[in-house]
Amino acid sequence: MAEKLWQKNYALDELMEAFTVRRDYILDMDLLLSDLIGSAAQAKGLERIGIISRDEMESILKVLDEIAQMRKRGEFYIERSMEDCHTAIESYLTEKLGETGKRIHTGRSRNDQVQTALRIYMREAALKIASLSLELSDALIERAREHEATPMPGRTHMQIAMPSSVALWLMGYAEEIAEEAGMILGFYSVLDQSPLGSAASYGTTLDTDREYLSSLMGFSRVQNNVLYANNSRGKFEAMLSDLCGYIALTISKLSQDLMLFTLPELGYFSLPKELTTGSSIMPQKKNPDGLELSRSRTSAILSSSDRIKGIIKSLPSGYNRDFQDTKEPMMDAVKETISLVEIMMLMVRKLTVNKDNLISACTPELYATDKVMDMVKRGGNFRDSYKAVGLDLDSVEMGNAEKAIWERKAVGTSGNINFSYGEGRIRELRDRIEKNMSHLSGTYSSLLPSIDEVIL
Repeated sequence: MAEKLWQKNYALDELMEAFTVRRDYILDMDLLLSDLIGSAAQAKGLERIGIISRDEMESILKVLDEIAQMRKRGEFYIERSMEDCHTAIESYLTEKLGETGKRIHTGRSRNDQVQTALRIYMREAALKIASLSLELSDALIERAREHEATPMPGRTHMQIAMPSSVALWLMGYAEEIAEEAGMILGFYSVLDQSPLGSAASYGTTLDTDREYLSSLMGFSRVQNNVLYANNSRGKFEAMLSDLCGYIALTISKLSQDLMLFTLPELGYFSLPKELTTGSSIMPQKKNPDGLELSRSRTSAILSSSDRIKGIIKSLPSGYNRDFQDTKEPMMDAVKETISLVEIMMLMVRKLTVNKDNLISACTPELYATDKVMDMVKRGGNFRDSYKAVGLDLDSVEMGNAEKAIWERKAVGTSGNINFSYGEGRIRELRDRIEKNMSHLSGTYSSLLPSIDEVIL
């Protein structure tokens, strides 16, 4: 059994071990590669200041790369008695290298080790979620271009309102999701600072070269104040979870729209049967469970941020064990958001647009506001024209739904969707993502050859 990083001359009570470790040893399988990167930088940093020799450093890097290969093959495990990936890695190093393995932790605490691994994980999570969100936005734009001329009733208060189009509806979501991807990329610059070397909030007496460590891991800068580096733990996790929540809220609204618009009574759209589930008692049912669960999972994502904030809101400065419990909700939010974006992308791409039903849904009342505008164009004032139409709604005639699309010419309306706006934003953001991903994959492989791509 591996010794804990804090091991004393007693055995921890089994109930206390279960209570303090919880699921960390399971969750940390997803942090393992991140911690290997941090540990590889640590080894190079220790060699730079003369704590270990070059031969020792190279032997450590070789074993760390071996662990990365084992992880990829599913052959490296973390036992509960080890508590986390950090102990598992150090234990393996010590088993393989003896005294040399015991030197890896010199000058760092488990706190800044965890911080560093989480920062690497979150940095990559931000890129992956932003990238997938842009794919979803692209899928929405592709369908919108397909149906630029397909009418659709616009609704307010869920009631028939004004003429609109399928393209306008889809592009509304496409632009919103692209904007949220941009918000996450903006937060990437906050995540892109290295806490390594802050130790247990107060540094150490070693001449640690924090700038060198930071550059080795591909960070753009050091998180300067070592106490701030610690105090940001939990807060950065909450911020990332918040941003996941905004994407989830948009997808939840889109899900609700689709549940309404795929009702047989409306039939604007249809989901293919392979994206629906059945009932255990009603043989005719094809249920939109993916859409319903998207709403539910959104609630789970939103609660992750609140859970983290609740943990950190009254903590004093410096390290507190409470921080351990901020990891799971953040990682859950990341995974649920990725899943949510992927399933919505699938549904958007496979959605059937029922044009005849959409045109049939454009009833005369839809054109009431257009009639008011026609009266204004002929010289009437808006208020009297509005009143005249409102008091004689039976006089509103059926309009031409397809023609009504093109009568709206202001930028961003159905007759002037301005696809290039959303497409240009996506290109700009995607270029930033690809540049960052390329930088990170090159950085990782220069430390450990077996980690030759982004790790999430």
